[in-house]
Amino acid sequence: MASVLSLNVAERVEFPVVFGSTGIHKRPVEGRVAVRAPGPSGTGGSGIVGDHVADLRVHGGDDKAVYAYAREDLDDWAAELGRDLPAGLFGENLTTLGVSLTEARIGERWRIGSAVLRVAGPRVPCRTFALVMDEPGWAKRFIARAVPGAYFAVAEPGELGTGDAIEVEHRPDHDVTIGLAFRAVTLEPDLLPRLLAAGDDLPARVRERVERRATYSPES
Repeated sequence: MASVLSLNVAERVEFPVVFGSTGIHKRPVEGRVAVRAPGPSGTGGSGIVGDHVADLRVHGGDDKAVYAYAREDLDDWAAELGRDLPAGLFGENLTTLGVSLTEARIGERWRIGSAVLRVAGPRVPCRTFALVMDEPGWAKRFIARAVPGAYFAVAEPGELGTGDAIEVEHRPDHDVTIGLAFRAVTLEPDLLPRLLAAGDDLPARVRERVERRATYSPES
C-alpha cells in the first residue's frame, strides 16, 4: 500500500555562510500537521504549517506547496553515491513509499489523511540543492536521471502525518506525467507543446515557458 514513510519539515530557516538562507534542511517530525494552500508564488510559503521557506521567489506558493520524493528513488541514489540519504535530505516534505512520483500525472489528486493534494509539477534542481548534496556535477546528474519528485498544490486543506495511506482519487486521461514535464523543461524543450494537454492543471510558470517556446524564432 502506498503511504507516507516520513513527514519532514524545516523548523527554522538556516543561514549557512556558503549560500545564504535556506529551508532545504528538512527533518522528520512526529504527529500530524495541518496542510493549507499558502498563497500565490512569490508571497506564499510552504503548504505544510510549521515548515519554513527562505527564498519565496523560487520556493513555496500554491503550485509548490508540498514537495514529495520517493524512498525507492532515494535508495537508488544512495546505491549510486555510496552514502546514506536520510528522509528530508532532498528537501522533501513527504518521503513516500509504494507509489511512482515520476509517473504521476499533472492534475492527479492524492488523498493523504484528511487533505487532498494535486500533482502540480516537477522539481528542478537549484544551486542550494547542489551545495547541500556536495556531489560532483550534482545538478547535471539529477537532471540526466529525470527522477525529480513532485510538487503538489493543496486541493483540500486538512491534516496528514507519517504512516498515512496515499490514495489516488483522480487520474486525468492525458499523458502529461511528472517525468515528461521535467524532461520538457530541462533537456528536451521540443516536448514542451505536449504539456498543454494538461489543460488548466498546468502551472502558470510552466505554461509561460511553453508559450515562449511557441513564439521563439532563432532569427529574432
